[in-house]
Amino acid sequence: MAKPAAGWIPLLNKRFVLFVVVILSVSTVFVCFIRGASTPCDPPRNGLAASVGRAQLPRTSDVDIGARKNPLGFMRTKLVLLVSHELSLSGGPLLLMELAFLLRIVGSRVVWITYPKSEETNEVTYSLEHKMLNRGVQVISAKGQEVIDTALKADLVILNTAVAGKWLDAVLKERVPQVLPKILWWIHEMRGHYFKLEYVKHLPFVAGAMIDSHTTAEYWKNRSRDRLKIQMPETYVVHLGNSKELMEVAEDSVARRVLREHIRESLGVRSGDLLFAIINSVSRGKGQDLFLHSFHESLKLIQEQKLQVPSMHAVIVGSDMNAQTKFETELRDFVFKRGIQDRVHFVNKTLAVAPYLAAIDVLVQNSQARGECFGRITIEAMAFQLPVLGTSAGGTTEIVVNGSTGLLHPVGKEGVILLAKNMVKLATHVERRLTLGKKGYERVKERFMEHHMAERIALVLKEVLNKSAAHSRS
Repeated sequence: MAKPAAGWIPLLNKRFVLFVVVILSVSTVFVCFIRGASTPCDPPRNGLAASVGRAQLPRTSDVDIGARKNPLGFMRTKLVLLVSHELSLSGGPLLLMELAFLLRIVGSRVVWITYPKSEETNEVTYSLEHKMLNRGVQVISAKGQEVIDTALKADLVILNTAVAGKWLDAVLKERVPQVLPKILWWIHEMRGHYFKLEYVKHLPFVAGAMIDSHTTAEYWKNRSRDRLKIQMPETYVVHLGNSKELMEVAEDSVARRVLREHIRESLGVRSGDLLFAIINSVSRGKGQDLFLHSFHESLKLIQEQKLQVPSMHAVIVGSDMNAQTKFETELRDFVFKRGIQDRVHFVNKTLAVAPYLAAIDVLVQNSQARGECFGRITIEAMAFQLPVLGTSAGGTTEIVVNGSTGLLHPVGKEGVILLAKNMVKLATHVERRLTLGKKGYERVKERFMEHHMAERIALVLKEVLNKSAAHSRS
């Protein structure tokens, strides 16, 4: 079996421990077990007036200052209902949580529901709910009169992902037409199986749709018209941005060095070894199988050409040690059969990706088919001045400038050899690798920061609120 990483060793310096604890970067879809991450607090109370119980709230003076400086300041006192199809550590829910916290900073009243919600409360759900409560976000049941009243009173309702559309008919029923004019539908999916009328039949009648990339927006426009015979509402493309917490770590050379040393020690690799990593939930769509094929081909190329390069390793972050899927078993079998167990490392699902970004040398974004809707991990890696080897599909093409901030390769089997050659190219040309990483960092600073995302979202929310107000007057 390829050897699993044992998790990174606790840091000796409390300052760096704090850095890691605050990192909740919403990357694309990397999930971790959160053990006691949040402190207990009172359960949510009924009614909006007592919506947050004893949860920590911004002081009035802080809200005033934040609202004046923040592009989302006009959302102060607005009531916003957030509807998520799940509460987990995957990309969509975490991104919605991030928006919830941005709105709380400026004094919005934010209510969260999850539909459908599992009857069993697991450790992750418990931790995330209490994290929201501690930030002043009310968490209520997705069913019943309270949520119906909240939807009717809300200034804005945000449905997160196509699947969340099922909540409308299931709960609001005949009141759906009253709520549609104030709905912003935030869509992240790129897979064809999400195009079902039961999910999105109300999509043409909402105030607007917000999508993470132009590629995905065009896909939804064409697919909904051709397959479902419906038209998209006015659609806004909003590229995401890196959180301030992640940028603080990425720009602190001492923190990065300490994290790098400890992660590499936990993986059993040397400081001078070259690490190529794919950081995504392990699934066929994310392309870990083709990544391993490319890695194996790169080792063969190096041996055939007798190239002098550092010892190369492949790291797969996003494994599930407790429930190995058939696909992950295939990955491990491939590693064993090729005899590269000492060069491939499987790391359990983790939300704290910053330590691994500090430890690796190159990020591989190998999502297949239509690619990523956006791919948050890509801009997070670029913040750490890492070059990106990505598929030329989806949102990756709007982030990575081929030949400047990274190198692109085709999806599918035809991309395996080119990815392998690109890996060898970066292994043999240190300056090229460093230059690509530096250019990537500069691109992040220019357009993929948290304040860029907040400004883009603010423009969308203003338009949606204006449309809703105009509809109410008509």
